[in-house]
Amino acid sequence: MLRINLLPVRQIKKRAKARNQLIAMIAAFCCLLVFLGLIGVLQNGMINSLNDQIARLNKQKDEFKPILAQIETMKKQKEELERKTAIINKLRAESSLTVRLLDDVARNVDNKRLWLDSLSQQGPTLSLTGVALDNETVAQFMDKLKSSEFIVDVNLANSSLKVIAGRNLKSFVMTCTTSAQPPVEVAAAPKK
Repeated sequence: MLRINLLPVRQIKKRAKARNQLIAMIAAFCCLLVFLGLIGVLQNGMINSLNDQIARLNKQKDEFKPILAQIETMKKQKEELERKTAIINKLRAESSLTVRLLDDVARNVDNKRLWLDSLSQQGPTLSLTGVALDNETVAQFMDKLKSSEFIVDVNLANSSLKVIAGRNLKSFVMTCTTSAQPPVEVAAAPKK
C-alpha cells in the first residue's frame, strides 16, 4: 500500500531550521552584548584606576615643586659663580700677561741704541713707538720681540727719518699681537 504524506514536512523542516538559526543569532548577539558590556566595565575600571594614579602623581609633583624651584635657583647660582670665576681667571691671566709683556719689552730694549716713546695695549694688540739709531737696531728689536713667549706676531707699521739734536735717527711704530698662553711650539722648544 502506498502511503502519501500530506503534511508539509519540507516547510516544517525549513521553519524549524530558520527558527534554530534565529535563536542561534539572538544567542550570539546576546553573548556579544555581554562581552562588550564586560569590556566596557573593565575599560571603565582601568580609566578610573588611571585617573586615580594621575591624581596621585600630580599630588606628588606638587610636593616636589619647591625642591625643583630650589634646584633651578641653585643651577642659576652655579652658572653665575662659574661666570664670575671665568671673569676672575681672565683678569688674572690678562694682568699677568701685561706684567710679562712689559718685562719682555724692557729686557729686549737696547738702552744705548733704542728708546721707546710710548707703549699701549688694547686687548691682544700692543703698540710701540720709539726712536732707534738705525734700521738694523729696529730689526734686532723686532727679532727679540718675536722670540717672546707672549708675543705672537710683530709688524713694523711705520718707519721714518727723524732729526733729533742734529742727528738722523729712525722713528718707528710697531704693532704686536699678544697671546695670554705661550704658543705650543715656542713653549716646547728649548730657548737659546
